[in-house]
Amino acid sequence: MTPNSILLLEFHPERHDLGKGKEMRDGLSVALQIGNTLWVANDETISLERLTLEKGDDGGDYRYARDHMQFALDDYLRLPVPPTGDPADLQEVDIEGLAYDDGYLWLVGSHSLKRSKPDVGEGVRKAQKQLARLSAENNRYLLARIPVVESDGTFTLAKESVRKGNRQCAAQLRARSERNDLMDVLVEDEHLASFLSIPGKDNGFDIEGLAVAGKRVFVGLRGPVLRGWAIILELALKEDKEDPSILKLKRIGPDGRRYRKHFLNLGGLGIRDLAVQGSDLLILAGPSMDLDGPVTVFRWVDGTEPKGECMLDEKDMKRVIDVPFGQGVDHAEGICLFSADGGKAKSLLVVYDAACVSRQVGECSLAADVFHLP
Repeated sequence: MTPNSILLLEFHPERHDLGKGKEMRDGLSVALQIGNTLWVANDETISLERLTLEKGDDGGDYRYARDHMQFALDDYLRLPVPPTGDPADLQEVDIEGLAYDDGYLWLVGSHSLKRSKPDVGEGVRKAQKQLARLSAENNRYLLARIPVVESDGTFTLAKESVRKGNRQCAAQLRARSERNDLMDVLVEDEHLASFLSIPGKDNGFDIEGLAVAGKRVFVGLRGPVLRGWAIILELALKEDKEDPSILKLKRIGPDGRRYRKHFLNLGGLGIRDLAVQGSDLLILAGPSMDLDGPVTVFRWVDGTEPKGECMLDEKDMKRVIDVPFGQGVDHAEGICLFSADGGKAKSLLVVYDAACVSRQVGECSLAADVFHLP
C-alpha cells in the first residue's frame, strides 16, 4: 500500500550526529504522538527525541516535525550502566517500544542478547570468532514510565509531577545485572525459557513493541516465533510500597503467574510494534530474523481487554495495512496513531530503520509515512 502522505522529521544538526558515521535518522525504532509533540528514539542511544508538529507553508495539515529537543533517560531513571561522558563507553538502551497512558510515557528496551557482526575482510578465522561472540548489555533490560507534563503549551518530561491531585513519579521495573524481574519469571516459562540465551536476531527473545491500556501493559515479541505463532506478553505493574520509583509485577496469569501469554498466528511474522486504538490493539508484524520480508499491520479487536490467555489465528484478526519494504533498507520499526490537528487520530505514522536514501532530506531530515486507517 502506498502512503497517503509523509511527515518530515527535522533533527537538530548537533544532536543528529551520533558519531562513528551514524546519524539519528538512520535507526529510528519507535514513534509516539502526545498532543502537539512527536517522540522518537534511535535504538543506539540512551535518550528520547521530542519534535514539535508544525503546519506546512500552505496552512494545511501538519507536514513537519521540528524544534528537536533531547531528553537523556538517566535524568529521570536509574540506568544500570549510566553514561560516563565517553561516547565509546555508551551502552544503548535499545528502545523498542513507546506508549502513553494516564499522564505517563512508557518505554521498553529489547531485553535481548547481541551477536557480533563478522567482518569477513579480516579473514575467515577472525570473522568466525566474531560471529561466536555474544554480549548482554544491562541497559537493554529496561521497562519504565516517566511523567509527562504540559509546559508552555507543549509536552515535556518530569521526574515527578502532580496529576489530578495524585503524585506521579518516574519508575522502572527492578533490574539487576543482565536481567530484571521480568526475565527472572520467564526463566521458568515452558515456551520462552530456552530462547532467553539466544540473540534476538537469531529468533531469540526480543521485545519490539509496547502498548499500555489502563492497568495493563502489553509487550510484543519479535522473537521467538514458535511454529509461525508470535507472542504478546500481558503484564500488570504496581509501585513498590517502600520505593515508588520501583515497579513490581502483579500476579495476573494462570496459577499465580506474573504475566499472561497471547499467541497470534501472523503468518510466521514476529511483532515489530504495538499501538492502542480504542479497545483494539494494532500490531505491526514483520520478519523475526535479520532479513527483508512482508510487513503488515493487523488489528486485534478488543485486544486490550482479553478475558484470559488467547490463541488467535489469522482469521481472528483484521488485516489493516500492507506496509512497503525495501531490499536491505526501509524496515518498518515503529508505529503510532497520528492526528494532524490534535483531534481523533485517523491515521497511522510509520518510521523505518535503515531508511533508504530517498527518505533522507538534506543533512538532518527524514520522511516518515502516514497511512489513513480504514
